[in-house]
Amino acid sequence: MSSLLYILGIVIFFGAILISIGLHELGHMIPAKAFGGKVTQYFIGFGPTVWSKKVGETEYGVKAVPLGGYVKIVGMLPPDAEQLGAVTFDADGNQVTKIRKSNTGMFTQLISDARAAEWETITPEDEPRLFYRMAWWKKVIVMAGGPSVNIAIAFFLFWVVFATYGNVNDRVIDSGRPVVAGVQDCIIPAKEHRTTCQAGDAPSPASLAGLKYGDEITSFNGTSITSYDQLQSLIRANDDNQAVVGFLRNGVAHSATVNTVIDTRPASDDPASTKTVDVGFMGITPTTHLVTGGPLYTTVQMGYTAEQTVQAMITLPQKVWGVAEAIVGAQDRDPESPVSIVGGSRIAGETVSVSWLPTNAKVTFLLMLIAGFNFFIGAFNFIPLLPLDGGHIASALWEEMRRIAARLRGRPDPGFVDAAKLLPIAYVMALAMLAMSLVLIVGDLVVPIHITG
Repeated sequence: MSSLLYILGIVIFFGAILISIGLHELGHMIPAKAFGGKVTQYFIGFGPTVWSKKVGETEYGVKAVPLGGYVKIVGMLPPDAEQLGAVTFDADGNQVTKIRKSNTGMFTQLISDARAAEWETITPEDEPRLFYRMAWWKKVIVMAGGPSVNIAIAFFLFWVVFATYGNVNDRVIDSGRPVVAGVQDCIIPAKEHRTTCQAGDAPSPASLAGLKYGDEITSFNGTSITSYDQLQSLIRANDDNQAVVGFLRNGVAHSATVNTVIDTRPASDDPASTKTVDVGFMGITPTTHLVTGGPLYTTVQMGYTAEQTVQAMITLPQKVWGVAEAIVGAQDRDPESPVSIVGGSRIAGETVSVSWLPTNAKVTFLLMLIAGFNFFIGAFNFIPLLPLDGGHIASALWEEMRRIAARLRGRPDPGFVDAAKLLPIAYVMALAMLAMSLVLIVGDLVVPIHITG
């Protein structure tokens, strides 16, 4: 049964990502066609074609390697004046522009070949529909459409989770009298960042007092308790003095006498703060609940997610290198390291198959996992470097900025931005992305990340 559930989790996640890829490409294709552009191909996957069907001027299909997708928009690269060959006319009198290949320098050759390949399929009727001829704002909409769809998918899924189940990363302490959710068995210095007791650790005052899960704290040294914040303040102010704790267990009143201890604790709840204070300590954790919210709350949370995503993208090469070291056994794999779609599928499979997670938590985890992948895909594609969508967006914005500057100076229109000249950067970026993807896929097969209970 667990094996079937494992496979089910993989299928659900992998299928959701493929659907997201398909919607991403629709985000490019639909506005491109709406603006009069010519889209000749819409494919999910790469490599050999498994199935395809031509509808109108567009061929729709699936390829063998389901790790991406693409749409072919005609005329992404403008002709270079230095490469213009003979200008002829066809039988109907339409002008035909031939692109001549260049043989000067490796990068020049790459650019020349790409441009020539692009223009070999362009007919005279295509001239007014070429992508590079579109207004700059149309180019931005077309290229931003794909990653924007991924961001929209993430927003919708986060919203569903936050509005129904709650945000697993945003817990607040229950109001009213504090109820014990956990008792720390021993005193662990905050600076050691561990959760298990070791030999030599002193027992915590809470464990010595015999407090258990579900106990409702009613008083502390004779003071009636109405909230956890009040209790925490009293404990901290008690230093290492005697404390009489009153509590209800299964509706029956009890009390325990114990000495709190002075311990070094964080000065605030801010995880980024390193400031500490020496205060009284007891060792109880109160019950909490997940915060729920609607669209506005989701927007704010996605802002935090965006900050984390930017940091993750900055450190991505370093973290991928860490995965490579884990593959060869030089170090253990960081459980916070990035994963590929293979790793995401394995995590989804484990999530669905484990017995210790309730069904609603499994569904929530899957939705959050799918949303997280979509958000990262969308944000990553907005990086202003080719071959990513952000590179084309940056080119379109630069094109308009040049034209505005020329108009202000009374100079001639500088023309279209030639994205082909950035192809060497695109090739380097593509190789880097391919290398990182391969490392992550191998890492997810050899040293996979597992969920823990």
